Amino acid sequence: MRVSWMLFVLALGTQVGWAARPITHEDVWLMPRLGPTVLSADGEHAVSLLVEPAYDPKEERVDLWWIDPAGKHHSRRLTQHPGAEAQPDLNADGSLLAFVAQREDDTAPQIYVLDLREGGEARRVTNLATGARRPKFSPDGTQLLIESDVYPGTRNDADNRRVAGEIGQRKHSVRVYEAFPVRDWNHWSDERQTHLLLVDLVDGSVRDLLADSALVAQSGFAGRSEVGTQGLDASWSPDGRQIAFVASTNADRGALEHIRLDLYLLNLADLAITRINPAPLDRAAESFEKPRFSADGQSVLALVTPRTDRVYSASYLDLYDLQQRQRSARLSAPRQLSIDSYALDPDGRTVWFLVDQAAHVNLYRARLGDSVGKRAYGLQRGIYSDLNVAGSRSQARILASYQSAIEPAELVRIDPNGKTHYPLTQFTKARLAELDLPPAEEFWFDNENGDAIHSLLIRPPRFDPGQRYPLLVAMHGGPHSMWKDHFFTRWNYHLLGSPGYVLLLTNYRGSTGYGEAFAQSIHGDPFAGPASDINRAADEAIKRFEFIDGERQCALGASYGGHLANWMQGTTDRYRCLISHAGLVNLHSQWGTSDIVYPRELGAGGPVWEQGKVWTEQNPARKAANFRTPTLLSVGELDYRVPLNNTLEYWALLQRRQVPSRLLVYPTEDHWIKNAENSRHYYGEVHGWLRRWLGGEG
Repeated sequence: MRVSWMLFVLALGTQVGWAARPITHEDVWLMPRLGPTVLSADGEHAVSLLVEPAYDPKEERVDLWWIDPAGKHHSRRLTQHPGAEAQPDLNADGSLLAFVAQREDDTAPQIYVLDLREGGEARRVTNLATGARRPKFSPDGTQLLIESDVYPGTRNDADNRRVAGEIGQRKHSVRVYEAFPVRDWNHWSDERQTHLLLVDLVDGSVRDLLADSALVAQSGFAGRSEVGTQGLDASWSPDGRQIAFVASTNADRGALEHIRLDLYLLNLADLAITRINPAPLDRAAESFEKPRFSADGQSVLALVTPRTDRVYSASYLDLYDLQQRQRSARLSAPRQLSIDSYALDPDGRTVWFLVDQAAHVNLYRARLGDSVGKRAYGLQRGIYSDLNVAGSRSQARILASYQSAIEPAELVRIDPNGKTHYPLTQFTKARLAELDLPPAEEFWFDNENGDAIHSLLIRPPRFDPGQRYPLLVAMHGGPHSMWKDHFFTRWNYHLLGSPGYVLLLTNYRGSTGYGEAFAQSIHGDPFAGPASDINRAADEAIKRFEFIDGERQCALGASYGGHLANWMQGTTDRYRCLISHAGLVNLHSQWGTSDIVYPRELGAGGPVWEQGKVWTEQNPARKAANFRTPTLLSVGELDYRVPLNNTLEYWALLQRRQVPSRLLVYPTEDHWIKNAENSRHYYGEVHGWLRRWLGGEG
C-alpha cells in the first residue's frame, strides 16, 4: 500500500510539473545538522547542539539551543560565541549548562558553565594544560566529572605543565613504541592516557581521580577507542558517591587478541577501584560500554559485546548487582538483533533501547530483569538515534533524533503508545521545501543460501516513468553496518543520483540489522559472498523496475565498500565503471599497516603467514590479470585505517594493466573527506566519472 501510494504521487508530480528541483552539493553541505541532545532529569529542559555549516570554516556556526520537550515554546539559541561548543550536559533541574569550548585565550578545549536562569556569559571552570572534555554534572549539581588526556605519573595540572614543557624543550622529534597501539583511526597514539577528573564548582578545585591507582599503571590501560580520543564512558551513582566507568587493561596486546573494556566502580570517599565484571577467561572475554546506575543505585547496567573467535557479535544489556558482585540479568533484542543504545525510565523499572533493524532503527522496551525486550514503536520510514528519557515516574518524556533519506535529523518527542512522534525542531524545513527527494523504496530477495537480502532503491529527481535510467550500485562500509533510511552527508543518496541515476543500496550478508548469524556469515568469506548479494540485487532491481537501463551500471563504495569495489574489479565485467574511495586492494599490506590487526586475522581464518584460503583466494590484488573496468580511485593522505599504500598499489596495478583510471589524493583528509570544498570537488569528480562511462544521464 505504501509503495502504491508513493508511485501515485510520483506519477502525479510528473503530470502536473513539480517546481521542486534536484538537490545540489550546496543543499547537502549547508543543511543545518542536529548534534547531540541532553535532557534534564526533570524532563522540562533539553539542549541540542546545532551546526550551521559554511564552505568557509570561519563562517560556520556551532551553537547550543534550548528546546522545549513539551513542544509548547519556540526553540532559542543559547550561545552566540564565534567558536564552536560541544558535548553539552544539564544539571538535574536544567538551570546549569556545561559544555566544551576553546575560546580566546584557551590553549586547549576547556569546560564552560552557563547559568540559564541568570543568562549572561558562560564562565570557564577549567584551565588545564591537557584540556578537558565530556562534562557530567553530579546529582546535586555542585561538581563536574570530566576527562582529560594526561601524562603518565602526573598527579595534577602543574605536573602536566611541567612534563609538557620538558617535551617542548627536546631537540629531537620521534615517536617511540614497544607495544600496541601505535595508531588509532586517524591519529598517532602518544604517551598520554585518559583520566577521570573531578571539578568542584564551589571552590574551583580539580582532582585527578585515577592518578595514584594501580589501574592506570598497567601497560595496557586505555579507554574506549574513538576517533582521536579514548573515552571512559563514566557515569554518576544517584547518591553522587560512586562512579561507574569502563577501561581496557590489554590495549598493548592488540596484535594478538581482542581489546576488551572491563567495567569498574570508583568509590569517591577513598578512590578505591574495583572491577564489577568477573575476570575474563580466555575466549569467554566480554567488552563493556555505556555503564549506568539503576535508580536505586544498587545495580549497574552496561552494554556488553562478547569477544569470541568471530569478528562480530550482537550486543546485550547486562544488569550487575553491586552487592552480590555478579550479573543478575541479561537483556537481548529479539531475533539475534543488537542493542545499539539505551536509556532508563524515571519509573526505575523500565529500560528503553534502540535496535538497528532492516534499514531502520526502532524503539524497544523491557522491564529490568527481562531476558528479551519488545518493540515499542517500529518505523516504516527513517531511523531514531540519540535517545534521551527523563521526567517523573508518572510522566516520562522520550526524546530522540529522527531522520530519513528525505528528512535531515530533527529532534522529536516519541509517543510509543500512540505509535507516533512529534517534531520539536524544524531547523531544516525551509531548505527542504524546494527539493525533489523521492523516498527510499524497499525490496527483498533470497540469495543462493536462502538468506533474505534487503535493498533500498532511490529514484532520480524529476522522475519520468517513461524514461530508462542508468543504475548506480552503492556498497556500504563496515562491513558490520548497514545502509539506513537516513540523510547522509558523505554519501548523500539523492546527491549521488541527482544527474539522473537510480541508486541501489543493498545490505549484503555481513550487514547488521538482520541478526547475529547474518552478520557473522562473512567469516572466512569477506568479499565473494557480499559481492554475490550485491550483483544479484542489481539483477533483481533491473528485473523489477522497468525504468532501469541494465546496460548502464556503475558500482561505488568507500572503506569496506571500497574493498568490495576493488573485488568487483577482478571478478566481474558487468559494470561500465567503478569508484573506490579508501579501499584495500591487498589484504597483506592492509593487515600490516592499518591500525587494527587481530580482527582482520580472525576474519581471514588465521594469520597472514599461514596463507589460508582467504589470504590467497579473496585478495583483490591476486585478481589483477582480470582488471579491465575503468576506475576512479581516491584516498585521504592521512588515512591510517586504510592507509595510502593500498590505493597506490591499486593505482600501480591499474596502470600496469592499462586500465583507464583516475587517482585523487587529498593531502589534508583522513579516512573521510570532511572539508567542504574537498567534498564539493569529490562529488564533481564522481559525477564526471559517471557521465564519462555511463554515456549521459537519464
